Amino acid sequence: MKSLFDVSGKVAVVTGGSRGIGAMIAEGFVANGVRTYISSRKADACEAMAAQLSSQGECIPVPADLSSAAGIRALADTVRARESKLHVLVNNAGATWGEPIDSFPEAGWDKVMDINVKGPFFLTQALLPLLEAAATPGDPARIINVGSIDGLNVNRMPTYSYGPSKAAVHHLTRTLSAHLAERNITCNAIAPGPFPSKMMAHTLQTMGDRVRAGVPLKRIGEPEDMAGAAIYLSSRAGAYVSGVVLPVDGGIVAAARTL
Repeated sequence: MKSLFDVSGKVAVVTGGSRGIGAMIAEGFVANGVRTYISSRKADACEAMAAQLSSQGECIPVPADLSSAAGIRALADTVRARESKLHVLVNNAGATWGEPIDSFPEAGWDKVMDINVKGPFFLTQALLPLLEAAATPGDPARIINVGSIDGLNVNRMPTYSYGPSKAAVHHLTRTLSAHLAERNITCNAIAPGPFPSKMMAHTLQTMGDRVRAGVPLKRIGEPEDMAGAAIYLSSRAGAYVSGVVLPVDGGIVAAARTL
């Protein structure tokens, strides 16, 4: 029982790992003995975060633009060239777009859907052989998709493509769970509530007190909250969990009212 949450010796890929939710998860992995590859569209940010996290363990930067098929292939090729097994894939890279409904552009729809939904599927596809190589009945390989409570509730912000994209991520999670179980691969999603990230920075700066007041636990999420959820799903403790969307939100979804 003492090793239930031990993830040391595993290999993980965390997309969008240079900041925000991805960096929180990556730091938790690195600090707990996981050799962790992080990707980011911006090479300098990716390399800087990897250098920072390497003080706690092993973190390898792999800059990649996951909005394109070429970028997905490049990331997968790099990991395949260095590793024979992949124990954990965290599909975290994401985007949002805010604009009034009357002027919301097709580009704002396509960009968000491509990065948030299409990217995780095709990166999973590309890395599937490495995940299968790591998978055993007692210790499955793990896919963790990062969704959002905006895919469970309706956000009042004019981010019309973001919530639907995250709802799609949640259903993709269930679909992959059902289809990959026979290969000893689990797939779960984490649905974050408010956390300190670039995506949330403006909202927290302008409406921070209101946001906190709306959280039943009356605080913003902390890095340990996100790292803990990812470590749970990646460890022996989470080996029998698959197809689940786990809100990490201080109770927001549970307390939501319809009227």
